[in-house]
Amino acid sequence: MVKNGKKFKVYARKDKAGLLFMIRLQFARGTFLLRGEVGTPYGKWDPRVGCYRAKAMHYRDVLTYLEESRVPYRDEVPNLPPLQTLKCTVKLRPYQTEGVNRWRRAGMRGIIVLPTAAGKTYIALKAINLVKTQTLIVVPTLDLVDQWRRRVADHLNVDAGAVGGGENTVKMITVSTYDSAYLKAEVLGNRFMFIVFDEVHHLASPSYMQIAEMYIAPYRMGLTATYERGDDRHLLLPRLVGDPVHTMDVEELAGEHLSPYTYEKIYVELTPEEQRVYDKEMSVFRDYLRERGIVLKSVKDFHRFIMSTGRDRRARKALLARNRALKIALNSEAKLKTLAKLLEAHKGEKILIFTLHNDLVYRISRLFLIPSVTYQTPREERREILEKFRGGEYKAIVTSQVLDEGVDVPDASVGFVLSGTGSTRKYIQRLGRLLRKVKGKKAKLVEIVSKETVEVRISQRRRRKRKTNSEG
Repeated sequence: MVKNGKKFKVYARKDKAGLLFMIRLQFARGTFLLRGEVGTPYGKWDPRVGCYRAKAMHYRDVLTYLEESRVPYRDEVPNLPPLQTLKCTVKLRPYQTEGVNRWRRAGMRGIIVLPTAAGKTYIALKAINLVKTQTLIVVPTLDLVDQWRRRVADHLNVDAGAVGGGENTVKMITVSTYDSAYLKAEVLGNRFMFIVFDEVHHLASPSYMQIAEMYIAPYRMGLTATYERGDDRHLLLPRLVGDPVHTMDVEELAGEHLSPYTYEKIYVELTPEEQRVYDKEMSVFRDYLRERGIVLKSVKDFHRFIMSTGRDRRARKALLARNRALKIALNSEAKLKTLAKLLEAHKGEKILIFTLHNDLVYRISRLFLIPSVTYQTPREERREILEKFRGGEYKAIVTSQVLDEGVDVPDASVGFVLSGTGSTRKYIQRLGRLLRKVKGKKAKLVEIVSKETVEVRISQRRRRKRKTNSEG
């Protein structure tokens, strides 16, 4: 064998049981070592330990390579918790069954893209029952840790372990936050053979993607309602999890499997004083762009402009002026008056009110005596509010972005969006909160937009992108 220009003899050895092996595979803090003078397409020579080293994510590929090459080896990589007997009670709808089947045909790797309330969780539970192996479920919030543990207990009849929020219990099925899965990858990376990434678009962030790289799990599934990211980092996900294998849009499921819905956009005018301040602030922003010859045609253009504010004081001043103008448009007085009329018109229905900024959440809460949920709301208080909403004691909740994702929101039929972003993801997540199927229900999403402001273009951009994605 030749390594670094030098020739080495390869010797087969015997282990304690007298079995012949040429190399030994050992887990090492998110990687694994190939002890012996044999390399693979995925390993790199590490002079610090005197052997080849590979990323944990290549574990299955290395085993396949060694077996196809008929290289004897001893595998000491996995350190798996005991198996438990699963009793699956999940019954899938046809489109969910198709998702599982497509994932199986893709080598038990891939991403499921379905709208909120379409039952992605049940697809994953069915897959866990199918592979019957040690499984890690990675989620973005502690609320989802609790939610997944309940679903595992209810539908697979076993208690799941948990990592995160002060817990560190590893079982056959374990649920972890992204933060904890990342921080503990060096010790947990060889304890699971199947990994489920809920809200998988989070995985593409620079730190979280290391979770996929540092775990050996050969079987992988990603779940999301919104695969694409504005920064295009979702293009990294196929390497980490697999390609999207099953994708369906809201329109394909609305009516039969999700509630039918209507969408309405209401335009309101700024007050004269709001319009004066808005125009003044926006002129600062536009004057700077014009002087510098900057044209913002895309999200990438805007990101480049934001990066320039770190070294250009005038650019930062222009950005802050734009932000102040946008805040005026998003939080206008006319929106509150329109909201008052809408609340009266839909009295008795379960309503979710979405805003972008917390100060507007609290203002609406005080003005209309509606319970609020933000990232500042204590976990137990949030649970109590949602339970009272579920039971009908509360008929409305106002929230910022905290209920867009990662919380099991009780059934609602009407949603009012007073301020949002150009993100298609936010729109789909908010719409999904209304679409849980209930007999006789017809959901309604109403967006209130300030006329003659940049908010109009933001709303149009989001709807245009969503329509393009749907047609594609």
